[in-house]
Amino acid sequence: MSSAGGLALALHRRRWIAALLAVALAVVAVVAAINLTRTGAENPPVTAQDLPLPVTESPTATADVGPSPAVPLPEPIPDLPAAAMNVLVIGSDSRASAREAAAFTAATGESIDHRADTIMVAHIPADRRSLSLVSINRDLWVEIPDYGGAKINAALEVGGIDLTARTVESLLGISIAHTVMLDFHGFRGLTDGLGGIDVPVALPFQSTHDTGHVFTPGINHLDGQAALEFARERYAFVDGDFQRVRNQQVLVRAILARLTAGGALNDVTAVRSLVEFAGCCLTVDKGFDPLQVAVLAYSLRNLDVNAIGTMTLPTAGDGFVAGQSVLFPDYGGVAAVGAALRDGRIAELTAP
Repeated sequence: MSSAGGLALALHRRRWIAALLAVALAVVAVVAAINLTRTGAENPPVTAQDLPLPVTESPTATADVGPSPAVPLPEPIPDLPAAAMNVLVIGSDSRASAREAAAFTAATGESIDHRADTIMVAHIPADRRSLSLVSINRDLWVEIPDYGGAKINAALEVGGIDLTARTVESLLGISIAHTVMLDFHGFRGLTDGLGGIDVPVALPFQSTHDTGHVFTPGINHLDGQAALEFARERYAFVDGDFQRVRNQQVLVRAILARLTAGGALNDVTAVRSLVEFAGCCLTVDKGFDPLQVAVLAYSLRNLDVNAIGTMTLPTAGDGFVAGQSVLFPDYGGVAAVGAALRDGRIAELTAP
Protein backbone atom coordinates (compact mmCIF):
# COMPACT_ATOMS: atom_id res chain seq x y z
CA MET A 1 0.00 0.00 0.00
CA SER A 2 1.11 3.59 -0.55
CA SER A 3 2.53 5.91 2.04
CA ALA A 4 0.80 9.09 3.21
CA GLY A 5 2.89 10.96 0.67
CA GLY A 6 1.62 8.70 -2.07
CA LEU A 7 -1.96 9.31 -0.98
CA ALA A 8 -1.47 13.05 -0.97
CA LEU A 9 -0.03 12.85 -4.47
CA ALA A 10 -2.97 10.76 -5.62
CA LEU A 11 -5.42 13.36 -4.36
CA HIS A 12 -3.73 16.37 -5.91
CA ARG A 13 -2.25 15.34 -9.23
CA ARG A 14 -4.20 16.66 -12.18
CA ARG A 15 -3.66 14.95 -15.49
CA TRP A 16 -5.81 13.55 -18.26
CA ILE A 17 -7.31 10.43 -16.85
CA ALA A 18 -9.96 7.93 -17.69
CA ALA A 19 -13.29 7.22 -16.22
CA LEU A 20 -13.75 4.84 -13.35
CA LEU A 21 -16.83 3.73 -15.22
CA ALA A 22 -14.59 2.53 -18.01
CA VAL A 23 -12.61 0.46 -15.55
CA ALA A 24 -15.87 -1.36 -15.02
CA LEU A 25 -17.29 -1.31 -18.51
CA ALA A 26 -14.37 -1.49 -20.98
CA VAL A 27 -14.03 -5.18 -20.64
CA VAL A 28 -13.07 -6.00 -24.14
CA ALA A 29 -9.79 -4.56 -25.11
CA VAL A 30 -7.47 -5.42 -22.32
CA VAL A 31 2.23 -7.11 -20.62
CA ALA A 32 2.10 -10.77 -20.12
CA ALA A 33 -0.14 -12.53 -17.62
CA ILE A 34 0.56 -12.05 -13.92
CA ASN A 35 0.09 -15.23 -11.88
CA LEU A 36 -2.02 -14.16 -8.93
CA THR A 37 -1.74 -16.12 -5.71
CA ARG A 38 -5.12 -15.11 -4.33
CA THR A 39 -8.05 -17.46 -4.84
CA GLY A 40 -11.67 -16.42 -4.99
CA ALA A 41 -12.09 -17.10 -1.27
CA GLU A 42 -9.04 -14.99 -0.50
CA ASN A 43 -10.18 -12.13 -2.71
CA PRO A 44 -12.46 -9.87 -0.62
CA PRO A 45 -14.33 -6.89 -2.08
CA VAL A 46 -12.32 -3.77 -2.86
CA THR A 47 -12.06 -1.27 -0.02
CA ALA A 48 -10.46 2.14 0.19
CA GLN A 49 -7.33 0.59 1.70
CA ASP A 50 -7.04 -1.92 -1.17
CA LEU A 51 -6.97 0.61 -3.97
CA PRO A 52 -3.66 1.06 -5.81
CA LEU A 53 -2.08 4.48 -5.42
CA PRO A 54 0.98 6.04 -7.06
CA VAL A 55 4.23 5.31 -5.20
CA THR A 56 6.58 8.17 -4.38
CA GLU A 57 10.16 8.14 -3.14
CA SER A 58 10.74 8.70 0.56
CA PRO A 59 12.31 12.05 1.48
CA THR A 60 16.00 12.08 2.41
CA ALA A 61 16.43 11.62 6.17
CA THR A 62 17.93 14.46 8.23
CA ALA A 63 18.92 14.81 11.86
CA ASP A 64 15.80 16.82 12.71
CA VAL A 65 13.02 16.72 10.16
CA GLY A 66 10.34 18.07 12.48
CA PRO A 67 6.71 16.96 12.47
CA SER A 68 5.30 15.43 9.28
CA PRO A 69 2.79 17.61 7.47
CA ALA A 70 -0.78 16.39 7.75
CA VAL A 71 -2.32 14.78 4.71
CA PRO A 72 -5.02 17.15 3.45
CA LEU A 73 -8.56 15.93 3.76
CA PRO A 74 -10.06 15.01 0.40
CA GLU A 75 -12.26 17.63 -1.15
CA PRO A 76 -15.92 16.63 -1.26
CA ILE A 77 -17.21 15.34 -4.58
CA PRO A 78 -20.45 16.98 -5.74
CA ASP A 79 -23.40 15.02 -7.06
CA LEU A 80 -24.29 15.05 -10.73
CA PRO A 81 -27.51 16.78 -11.77
CA ALA A 82 -30.44 14.38 -11.84
CA ALA A 83 -30.42 13.63 -15.55
CA ALA A 84 -29.81 10.49 -17.60
CA MET A 85 -26.68 10.20 -19.72
CA ASN A 86 -25.11 7.91 -22.32
CA VAL A 87 -21.43 6.97 -22.16
CA LEU A 88 -19.79 5.26 -25.13
CA VAL A 89 -17.23 2.61 -24.21
CA ILE A 90 -14.74 1.45 -26.85
CA GLY A 91 -12.28 -1.42 -26.65
CA SER A 92 -9.45 -0.92 -29.13
CA ASP A 93 -7.74 -3.96 -30.66
CA SER A 94 -4.42 -2.12 -30.60
CA ARG A 95 -1.51 -4.21 -29.33
CA ALA A 96 0.43 -0.99 -28.81
CA SER A 97 -1.06 2.20 -27.34
CA ALA A 98 -4.61 3.09 -28.34
CA ARG A 99 -4.13 6.48 -26.71
CA GLU A 100 -1.16 7.29 -28.96
CA ALA A 101 -3.07 6.05 -32.00
CA ALA A 102 -6.03 8.27 -31.14
CA ALA A 103 -3.77 11.27 -30.60
CA PHE A 104 -2.11 10.70 -33.97
CA THR A 105 -5.47 10.56 -35.77
CA ALA A 106 -6.75 13.65 -33.95
CA ALA A 107 -3.59 15.65 -34.76
CA THR A 108 -3.09 14.61 -38.38
CA GLY A 109 -6.47 13.44 -39.62
CA GLU A 110 -4.75 10.30 -40.91
CA SER A 111 -6.02 6.82 -40.13
CA ILE A 112 -3.98 4.33 -38.15
CA ASP A 113 -4.26 0.57 -37.82
CA HIS A 114 -6.53 -0.07 -34.85
CA ARG A 115 -10.23 -0.83 -34.79
CA ALA A 116 -12.93 -1.10 -32.17
CA ASP A 117 -12.95 -4.65 -30.85
CA THR A 118 -15.99 -3.79 -28.74
CA ILE A 119 -18.50 -0.98 -28.72
CA MET A 120 -21.01 -0.46 -25.89
CA VAL A 121 -23.44 2.30 -25.01
CA ALA A 122 -23.84 2.55 -21.23
CA HIS A 123 -27.09 4.29 -20.36
CA ILE A 124 -26.96 5.71 -16.83
CA PRO A 125 -30.40 6.79 -15.53
CA ALA A 126 -30.94 9.87 -13.42
CA ASP A 127 -31.09 7.97 -10.11
CA ARG A 128 -27.75 6.20 -10.84
CA ARG A 129 -29.02 2.99 -9.19
CA SER A 130 -29.12 0.86 -12.33
CA LEU A 131 -27.35 0.59 -15.65
CA SER A 132 -28.27 -0.52 -19.15
CA LEU A 133 -25.64 -1.75 -21.58
CA VAL A 134 -26.31 -1.89 -25.32
CA SER A 135 -23.60 -3.81 -27.17
CA ILE A 136 -23.02 -3.17 -30.87
CA ASN A 137 -21.43 -5.93 -32.93
CA ARG A 138 -18.18 -4.69 -34.41
CA ASP A 139 -19.03 -6.10 -37.89
CA LEU A 140 -22.31 -4.16 -38.17
CA TRP A 141 -22.46 -2.44 -41.57
CA VAL A 142 -23.35 1.22 -41.07
CA GLU A 143 -22.97 4.64 -42.63
CA ILE A 144 -19.99 6.40 -41.06
CA PRO A 145 -20.47 10.20 -41.23
CA ASP A 146 -18.28 11.91 -43.84
CA TYR A 147 -16.81 8.57 -44.83
CA GLY A 148 -19.45 6.18 -46.18
CA GLY A 149 -20.55 2.59 -45.69
CA ALA A 150 -18.26 0.38 -43.60
CA LYS A 151 -18.15 -1.88 -40.60
CA ILE A 152 -18.79 0.21 -37.51
CA ASN A 153 -15.43 -0.75 -36.00
CA ALA A 154 -13.68 1.08 -38.86
CA ALA A 155 -14.83 4.44 -37.50
CA LEU A 156 -12.09 4.27 -34.87
CA GLU A 157 -9.42 3.70 -37.49
CA VAL A 158 -10.45 6.51 -39.80
CA GLY A 159 -11.59 9.13 -37.31
CA GLY A 160 -10.74 8.16 -33.73
CA ILE A 161 -13.09 8.17 -30.76
CA ASP A 162 -14.90 11.32 -31.90
CA LEU A 163 -15.96 9.79 -35.22
CA THR A 164 -16.95 6.56 -33.47
CA ALA A 165 -19.20 8.55 -31.15
CA ARG A 166 -20.72 10.45 -34.08
CA THR A 167 -21.38 7.16 -35.87
CA VAL A 168 -23.18 5.67 -32.86
CA GLU A 169 -25.16 8.88 -32.36
CA SER A 170 -26.23 8.83 -36.01
CA LEU A 171 -27.13 5.14 -35.93
CA LEU A 172 -29.28 5.34 -32.78
CA GLY A 173 -30.40 8.96 -32.88
CA ILE A 174 -29.03 9.65 -29.42
CA SER A 175 -26.57 12.00 -27.74
CA ILE A 176 -23.32 10.64 -26.30
CA ALA A 177 -22.20 12.59 -23.24
CA HIS A 178 -18.71 11.11 -22.99
CA THR A 179 -16.50 8.51 -24.65
CA VAL A 180 -13.85 6.30 -23.05
CA MET A 181 -11.46 3.84 -24.70
CA LEU A 182 -9.20 1.08 -23.42
CA ASP A 183 -6.69 -1.15 -25.23
CA PHE A 184 -5.47 -4.72 -24.61
CA HIS A 185 -2.50 -3.69 -22.47
CA GLY A 186 -4.66 -1.39 -20.35
CA PHE A 187 -7.34 -3.98 -19.70
CA ARG A 188 -4.83 -6.52 -18.45
CA GLY A 189 -3.17 -3.97 -16.17
CA LEU A 190 -6.38 -2.61 -14.72
CA THR A 191 -7.84 -6.06 -14.07
CA ASP A 192 -4.64 -7.18 -12.34
CA GLY A 193 -4.66 -3.94 -10.34
CA LEU A 194 -8.06 -4.91 -8.95
CA GLY A 195 -6.70 -8.27 -7.84
CA GLY A 196 -8.55 -10.12 -10.57
CA ILE A 197 -12.27 -10.71 -10.92
CA ASP A 198 -14.70 -13.57 -10.29
CA VAL A 199 -16.59 -14.43 -13.46
CA PRO A 200 -19.49 -16.90 -13.78
CA VAL A 201 -18.92 -19.10 -16.84
CA ALA A 202 -22.13 -20.59 -18.21
CA LEU A 203 -20.64 -21.91 -21.45
CA PRO A 204 -17.23 -23.54 -20.85
CA PHE A 205 -14.56 -23.25 -23.53
CA GLN A 206 -10.85 -23.12 -24.25
CA SER A 207 -9.46 -19.88 -25.59
CA THR A 208 -7.93 -19.84 -29.06
CA HIS A 209 -5.78 -16.84 -28.05
CA ASP A 210 -2.38 -16.51 -26.41
CA THR A 211 -2.23 -18.97 -23.46
CA GLY A 212 -5.19 -21.15 -24.50
CA HIS A 213 -6.81 -20.61 -21.11
CA VAL A 214 -9.50 -23.15 -20.17
CA PHE A 215 -12.70 -21.68 -18.73
CA THR A 216 -14.60 -24.20 -16.62
CA PRO A 217 -18.30 -24.14 -15.64
CA GLY A 218 -19.10 -21.99 -12.61
CA ILE A 219 -17.14 -19.18 -10.99
CA ASN A 220 -13.68 -18.61 -12.46
CA HIS A 221 -11.22 -16.22 -10.80
CA LEU A 222 -9.50 -14.45 -13.71
CA ASP A 223 -6.36 -12.35 -13.81
CA GLY A 224 -5.88 -9.73 -16.51
CA GLN A 225 -4.62 -12.09 -19.20
CA ALA A 226 -7.37 -14.65 -18.66
CA ALA A 227 -10.02 -11.89 -18.59
CA LEU A 228 -8.68 -10.58 -21.90
CA GLU A 229 -8.93 -14.02 -23.48
CA PHE A 230 -12.47 -14.39 -22.10
CA ALA A 231 -13.46 -11.06 -23.63
CA ARG A 232 -11.87 -11.67 -27.04
CA GLU A 233 -12.93 -15.24 -27.79
CA ARG A 234 -15.35 -15.94 -30.63
CA TYR A 235 -13.93 -18.87 -32.61
CA ALA A 236 -14.79 -21.36 -29.84
CA PHE A 237 -18.52 -20.63 -30.19
CA VAL A 238 -21.11 -21.70 -32.73
CA ASP A 239 -22.54 -18.18 -32.88
CA GLY A 240 -19.14 -16.50 -32.75
CA ASP A 241 -19.30 -12.80 -32.04
CA PHE A 242 -22.75 -12.97 -30.43
CA GLN A 243 -21.44 -15.19 -27.61
CA ARG A 244 -18.38 -13.02 -27.33
CA VAL A 245 -20.61 -10.00 -26.75
CA ARG A 246 -22.55 -11.92 -24.09
CA ASN A 247 -19.28 -12.81 -22.36
CA GLN A 248 -18.22 -9.17 -22.42
CA GLN A 249 -21.47 -8.26 -20.71
CA VAL A 250 -20.79 -10.89 -18.04
CA LEU A 251 -17.39 -9.28 -17.46
CA VAL A 252 -19.05 -5.91 -16.92
CA ARG A 253 -21.13 -7.33 -14.10
CA ALA A 254 -18.12 -9.05 -12.57
CA ILE A 255 -15.97 -5.91 -12.54
CA LEU A 256 -18.77 -3.76 -11.15
CA ALA A 257 -19.43 -6.36 -8.46
CA ARG A 258 -15.73 -6.24 -7.54
CA LEU A 259 -15.80 -2.47 -7.25
CA THR A 260 -19.10 -1.90 -5.46
CA ALA A 261 -19.26 -4.80 -3.00
CA GLY A 262 -16.74 -3.21 -0.62
CA GLY A 263 -18.40 0.20 -0.67
CA ALA A 264 -15.34 1.79 -2.27
CA LEU A 265 -17.43 4.23 -4.28
CA ASN A 266 -18.78 5.73 -1.06
CA ASP A 267 -15.26 6.79 -0.07
CA VAL A 268 -14.03 10.05 -1.61
CA THR A 269 -10.39 9.05 -1.20
CA ALA A 270 -11.03 5.67 -2.82
CA VAL A 271 -12.81 7.23 -5.77
CA ARG A 272 -10.04 9.73 -6.44
CA SER A 273 -7.40 7.02 -6.06
CA LEU A 274 -9.14 4.68 -8.48
CA VAL A 275 -9.52 7.42 -11.04
CA GLU A 276 -5.83 8.25 -10.69
CA PHE A 277 -4.90 4.60 -11.05
CA ALA A 278 -6.92 4.26 -14.24
CA GLY A 279 -5.34 7.32 -15.79
CA CYS A 280 -2.40 5.46 -17.30
CA CYS A 281 -4.43 3.32 -19.63
CA LEU A 282 -7.56 5.03 -20.89
CA THR A 283 -8.40 7.58 -23.56
CA VAL A 284 -11.29 9.97 -23.02
CA ASP A 285 -13.00 12.73 -24.96
CA LYS A 286 -11.74 16.29 -24.54
CA GLY A 287 -14.68 17.33 -22.38
CA PHE A 288 -14.02 14.72 -19.71
CA ASP A 289 -11.77 16.39 -17.12
CA PRO A 290 -10.62 14.86 -13.80
CA LEU A 291 -13.35 16.51 -11.74
CA GLN A 292 -16.08 15.22 -14.06
CA VAL A 293 -14.61 11.73 -13.92
CA ALA A 294 -14.65 11.73 -10.13
CA VAL A 295 -18.18 13.12 -10.08
CA LEU A 296 -19.42 10.38 -12.40
CA ALA A 297 -17.68 7.65 -10.40
CA TYR A 298 -19.05 8.96 -7.11
CA SER A 299 -22.54 9.16 -8.56
CA LEU A 300 -22.49 5.36 -9.07
CA ARG A 301 -21.95 4.62 -5.38
CA ASN A 302 -25.51 3.29 -4.96
CA LEU A 303 -25.47 1.17 -8.10
CA ASP A 304 -27.21 -2.19 -7.68
CA VAL A 305 -25.16 -4.75 -9.61
CA ASN A 306 -28.26 -6.92 -9.91
CA ALA A 307 -30.00 -4.07 -11.75
CA ILE A 308 -27.56 -4.02 -14.66
CA GLY A 309 -29.44 -4.83 -17.85
CA THR A 310 -27.81 -5.88 -21.10
CA MET A 311 -28.74 -6.38 -24.73
CA THR A 312 -27.16 -6.53 -28.17
CA LEU A 313 -28.34 -4.21 -30.92
CA PRO A 314 -30.64 -6.21 -33.26
CA THR A 315 -29.23 -7.42 -36.57
CA ALA A 316 -30.88 -8.73 -39.74
CA GLY A 317 -28.50 -11.50 -40.73
CA ASP A 318 -25.03 -11.67 -42.21
CA GLY A 319 -23.59 -11.42 -45.70
CA PHE A 320 -20.77 -9.93 -47.72
CA VAL A 321 -20.09 -6.38 -48.85
CA ALA A 322 -17.03 -5.66 -50.97
CA GLY A 323 -15.58 -9.00 -49.97
CA GLN A 324 -16.06 -8.36 -46.26
CA SER A 325 -18.12 -10.55 -43.95
CA VAL A 326 -20.61 -8.21 -42.28
CA LEU A 327 -23.77 -8.07 -40.18
CA PHE A 328 -26.71 -6.04 -41.46
CA PRO A 329 -28.70 -3.82 -39.09
CA ASP A 330 -32.30 -4.60 -38.22
CA TYR A 331 -33.35 -1.02 -38.81
CA GLY A 332 -36.72 -1.41 -37.11
CA GLY A 333 -35.05 -2.90 -34.04
CA VAL A 334 -32.32 -0.29 -34.07
CA ALA A 335 -34.93 2.48 -34.20
CA ALA A 336 -36.78 0.94 -31.25
CA VAL A 337 -33.61 0.78 -29.17
CA GLY A 338 -32.75 4.38 -30.05
CA ALA A 339 -36.23 5.55 -29.03
CA ALA A 340 -35.99 3.65 -25.74
CA LEU A 341 -32.64 5.28 -25.00
CA ARG A 342 -34.01 8.74 -25.76
CA ASP A 343 -37.18 8.21 -23.73
CA GLY A 344 -35.53 6.60 -20.73
CA ARG A 345 -37.24 3.24 -21.38
CA ILE A 346 -34.17 1.19 -22.26
CA ALA A 347 -34.43 -0.77 -18.99
CA GLU A 348 -37.60 -2.35 -20.42
CA LEU A 349 -35.50 -3.90 -23.19
CA THR A 350 -32.46 -4.81 -21.10
CA ALA A 351 -34.14 -6.13 -17.96
CA PRO A 352 -31.92 -8.76 -16.26
